[in-house]
Amino acid sequence: MYMEMGCFVLCVFGWILVCSTMPIESWTWSEVGRISLTTAHFFSNLWKDCVSDSTGISDCKRTPSMLALSWDIHMCRALVIISIILSFFGTVLVLVGMKCTKIGGSDIANARVTFAGGMNYLIGGACSMLAFSYFGYKIVAEFQDPTMRAKKFEIGVGVFVGWAGSTLLMVGGLMFTGQDSHTLTLTLSLSHTRARAHTHTLFMLPWLLPVEPTEVGGSSQTIQPITITHDRSCFKNSCYFCD
Repeated sequence: MYMEMGCFVLCVFGWILVCSTMPIESWTWSEVGRISLTTAHFFSNLWKDCVSDSTGISDCKRTPSMLALSWDIHMCRALVIISIILSFFGTVLVLVGMKCTKIGGSDIANARVTFAGGMNYLIGGACSMLAFSYFGYKIVAEFQDPTMRAKKFEIGVGVFVGWAGSTLLMVGGLMFTGQDSHTLTLTLSLSHTRARAHTHTLFMLPWLLPVEPTEVGGSSQTIQPITITHDRSCFKNSCYFCD
């Protein structure tokens, strides 16, 4: 139970970090000028570009059209949004399936629900990790490109926060899926063993009980008892038997 609570805290904290990258404006940043009176700071994220001067006044401009953006920006946007949605549903599922909440039904049902929540966390963390890693790789590649004469940017705090949140989501999701898959395996094996132990029963029909040897036609014959082993699930009455 304490392991589940620790994993849940990790995943929720990672989800909050990934969500916090949405309003963070400094996914990339650049500085122009060395004199304090003329220094300008440029920073941007997936949705807007901003600039601020040495006085601290900033001006942000949203992207005018979605069609004007490149495909990689659209991909990063979609991956981050998918990660947030999957992590939300993962939180709901884990809350329902955790042992300490007492909301779900049987142990198998709770383990399945928690396993599904862990998979949501794991997939969501992988999606956000892919988005932030690609975005950071693109910034580094453009910065190190000697043929690029445009203004070069560096990795901002938003990408680092996204990396931290994605890592927590993936670690928590892996721990949830590993722990609950082991629980599911043990529970199903125990249930199967109990079912097999109680499935077959030995019956002896009352009219076929062993009797003393009798003489029939001058010869001695003995009626042997008949035992029938059958599946209890398909036993109806003494006239129907199962193999």
